Amino acid sequence: MSLIHPTAVVDRSAILADDVVVGPWCVIGPKVTIGAGTILRNHVVIESHTRIGSENVLYPFSSIGGTPQDRKYRGEETWCEIGDRNHIREQVTVHRGTAIGGGVTRLGSGNLLMVASHVAHDCVVGDDVTIANAVLLAGHVHIGSGSTIGGNACFHHFVTVGKWALVGGLAIVKKDVPPYLIVEGSPARVRGYNQIQMTRRGASPEAIEAMRMAYRKLFCEAGAAMTERLLDLRAEFPAIPEIHELCDSLAASHSGVHGRALERLRPDDKRSVPVMWQPTV
Repeated sequence: MSLIHPTAVVDRSAILADDVVVGPWCVIGPKVTIGAGTILRNHVVIESHTRIGSENVLYPFSSIGGTPQDRKYRGEETWCEIGDRNHIREQVTVHRGTAIGGGVTRLGSGNLLMVASHVAHDCVVGDDVTIANAVLLAGHVHIGSGSTIGGNACFHHFVTVGKWALVGGLAIVKKDVPPYLIVEGSPARVRGYNQIQMTRRGASPEAIEAMRMAYRKLFCEAGAAMTERLLDLRAEFPAIPEIHELCDSLAASHSGVHGRALERLRPDDKRSVPVMWQPTV
């Protein structure tokens, strides 16, 4: 049976694997499922409608599956889904989705969410993402796998961060962050390419060199329009998938709203232009 501290409160409808540990003063609400090996240290709140996978560790005063902070939410049934092997540190908040935003907030596996970070309704976070202290994700933000987000960075709703990107601390991110690149500042701007992450993740030397050249061509040199530069890059590196993903991301952001490809999915947006690119998560 699960090891549940006598001071914890667990709703009768909650489903806990046999080796789940629920520490002192935790509260687990209705329609919650928790997988094998997950540990709730103490004072953790799982409000409701949440599915948590295996071998996660939730630290004191984290709050998961909370009601979305959205004026359009009317109490409909929506969910929060969390994968495996995540570490969710003190005072982290992860809210459920909204019906008009897809109905689910999703975290993948192997993520580290540091103290006081916030994941709002309908966000999608991939795998192996590091989110540092006090990072704020507004609603509908997508974070690609392998990305690193520096402390106190703030994200506008519907922003997309591509895979293996790096966002510097204190950045204010109002536009999409292309994959494999580094953005910093307020407002955030591209400052380089993420050679360290590409190397750690096993990108080929050819891909890393191509990304270096792409960064210089796109963001350091004057001359042709962005669309022409993207065409040149695709022609120059036809066999480098990372370059094509970078170009797809930039093209989608350019054709989106205010530099955000996902903004076209806003329910009150009457345009029917299809989204050309989704983050790899």
